[in-house]
Amino acid sequence: MTEDAPWSEEVALAEVSRGKVVRVLDAGEADRKRIARALGIDQLDQLEARITLTPWLDGAEIDGRWCASIEQTCGLSLDRFASELEGAFLLRVLPPDSPNAPREQGPEVAVDPDAEDPADVLDGETVDVAAYVVEHLAMEIDPFPRKPGASWQAPPPEEPESPFAVLKGLKGEP
Repeated sequence: MTEDAPWSEEVALAEVSRGKVVRVLDAGEADRKRIARALGIDQLDQLEARITLTPWLDGAEIDGRWCASIEQTCGLSLDRFASELEGAFLLRVLPPDSPNAPREQGPEVAVDPDAEDPADVLDGETVDVAAYVVEHLAMEIDPFPRKPGASWQAPPPEEPESPFAVLKGLKGEP
């Protein structure tokens, strides 16, 4: 496990280069506690994923599907509540010395919103597939959680106290 990753499951690119690799991940209790702490949620009750890696150029294409059960604190009522989340991702990775890696561009960068995302360039010859699962889980968590049915009610406006009520209080009258 890398130092900053709360959960790690590495797959060597050499293994992927020989053919399709499938990993079924199920985060253990200690992993779920670390992930919950890293993501700032109350509890992570379940995190499972199915990851398929296929050869792509000199790297890999990663197709992931995941589901999670989390508990958060409602920002309105301060009650804890559970949520079910799920997601999928498809991305590509390349080794650091790949001739196919995206090249650094100059000061001007042209961005095409319809273009495919460029491949991630890895730090080494392994892919941490669990880190990608945690990253995509983090993007699905509501940063302002609201328990279903919770609504905000403005407090009634305070009536300004009448100057005569203040004088009445000074006289000792109720």
